[in-house]
Amino acid sequence: METTAGKNAPSDKNHFAVAPGVTGIKIVFVNLFLVSNPGGSWVVVDAGLYGSAGKIKHIAEGLYGKGTRPTAIVLTHGHFDHVGALKELATDWQVPIYAHSLEMPYLTGLSAYPPPDPTVGGGAMAYMAWLYPKKPIDVTGQIQPLPADGSVPGLTGWQWLYTPGHTAGHISLFRESDRTLIVGDAFSTREPESAIAVVTDKKEVHGPPAYYTSDWVAARRSVELLADLRPETVVGGHGMPMHGETMLFELDELVHYFDQLAVPTSGRYVNEPAITDERGVVSLPPPVDNPAVSKALVTAGLVALAGMAVFAISRRKNQQNRFLDTLEDPTLRVY
Repeated sequence: METTAGKNAPSDKNHFAVAPGVTGIKIVFVNLFLVSNPGGSWVVVDAGLYGSAGKIKHIAEGLYGKGTRPTAIVLTHGHFDHVGALKELATDWQVPIYAHSLEMPYLTGLSAYPPPDPTVGGGAMAYMAWLYPKKPIDVTGQIQPLPADGSVPGLTGWQWLYTPGHTAGHISLFRESDRTLIVGDAFSTREPESAIAVVTDKKEVHGPPAYYTSDWVAARRSVELLADLRPETVVGGHGMPMHGETMLFELDELVHYFDQLAVPTSGRYVNEPAITDERGVVSLPPPVDNPAVSKALVTAGLVALAGMAVFAISRRKNQQNRFLDTLEDPTLRVY
């Protein structure tokens, strides 16, 4: 079966080619990936937001054929924006789910993650973090730990790498043959705290989403490990793919100036990480407790969200107007 990324795919501006056999799907503000083998089998990496299962299946059928299903779902981690459609997809497709063993408490209903920290600032995505779903999901009976040898179930030529910091059991995926790297939320290729960046998708290497990163020392080590791979293509949960020398330069800058570029100036986990183990959260540093700050965060988040909506509507109207101009002016038509 032909599985070349993009071939026979339905027209949808929210899916995009990453590398041979790797297609990304953007669900509002987060990405997931369909990764295929030369022989035709394929795997899903992460599972987007709640309510997105139909869209994911539609794009997959456009790429791989009607009624197709993957051999597995592999998770970089289990935050809400990476597992929203997980239950529905795993049940409909009847396929196993794989994640790092230290993610199991948050995927089997045993523990909630360390809570997000909206006080880190940086934009509406951070300010609104107090609104994000916090309860763990439970896919007991469908999920199992990744193989200890670093192989990725269902994929040839790929290995998983332990990259904690954003979460305790976070992983990234690397294909050495063409140096393609899927980083999850170990770092980002757009500013993850900014709602405007969600719309513009300006390509820039940034640290992990600060509002959900609970161990900054581990996060720094993980970025160093990934940079040492000298990838040719990188893509993650937030942002479009980046390639080549510009990407490597920005990634090296992130490594060298991680504390200045990625770590917030203040926040719950800046000076003390969350302590977790195989059962989940053991202890947490105290929250930043400032009622004035909390009120400001809520107001700023709502204002920024409204601004993002206006920006998106304006951009859509501009696109529609250009399309209408094309219909009205024969010299602009493409036949």
